[in-house]
Amino acid sequence: MLKLIGVEAFYGKIKALHGVSLEVPDGKLVCILGANGAGKTTILKSISGVVEPEMGTIHFDGVRIDRLDPEKIVSLGISHVPENRHVFPELTVHENLVMGGFLVREKSLLKVRLEEVFDRFAIMRERKDQLAGTLSGGEQQMLAISRALMLKPKLLLLDEPSLGLAPLLVQEIFATIKNLHQSGVTILLVEQNVNQALRIADYGYVLTSGKIFLSGTYEELRREEKVREMYLGEGKYVRRARLWGS
Repeated sequence: MLKLIGVEAFYGKIKALHGVSLEVPDGKLVCILGANGAGKTTILKSISGVVEPEMGTIHFDGVRIDRLDPEKIVSLGISHVPENRHVFPELTVHENLVMGGFLVREKSLLKVRLEEVFDRFAIMRERKDQLAGTLSGGEQQMLAISRALMLKPKLLLLDEPSLGLAPLLVQEIFATIKNLHQSGVTILLVEQNVNQALRIADYGYVLTSGKIFLSGTYEELRREEKVREMYLGEGKYVRRARLWGS
C-alpha cells in the first residue's frame, strides 16, 4: 500500500532522513522504532505532505504522493494522528470529530461516521458535549484517533500515541491500536515504547540518525543484540550491570 524509496528530507535546517526506504503492505501494522531525534516523525510528515522530501519517492496505492499537497494526500485515504494529539481544546468532542470529517459532504454520511466512532469508542459518546481541553491525556489520544477515523482512512499514521501517558493508559492505547489493526485498518506506527509496539506489529523498522539499520518481525529483532541492548534493556551489558548491582 505504501512504499518509500530513498527518501531524504530536512527538518528545518537539519537533514533528518538519509535515504530511507520502507514498505507498509495492505492490512498490516508496521512500526518505526528509534530514539528521539532519529527521524521518525519526519517520515510521517513526509508521507502526509507536511514535509517535502529533497530526494526519493513516496508511493501510495500506486500513486506517487511526495509532491502532492497535504489536502490531496488526505483525500487519497491517509489520516495522520500527530505527536501530542493536537485536539482543538476549545471545541467539544463532537465538534472535534466533525472537524475530522471535513471531507464528508453529505450530512447523512457524516452522521453514520459519527455513530461508527461512538460505537467503537464508547467514552467519546459519553464525552461528546465536553470540551476537548478538559479531557484526560488518554481521552485526548482516543479523540485524536477517533477524529482521524472519521474519514475511513486506508492508512492510519500514528505518531507516539503512548507519549506522556500513565502506564495503565498506555496499555489501553495499545489495546485500541491492536483492535483497529484486527478490524482491518492498515497502520504505520511511530513509537518509543519498543516492547509494546513490536508485540502488536507485523513488522518493524529500527531508525537511527535518519537511517534504517535494522528491520524484521518481533522475534527477528529480539535476536539482534543491538536492539535488545538499546531498546529492550536485555543486552549483555545491561545484564552485566544488573549482576553487579549498578
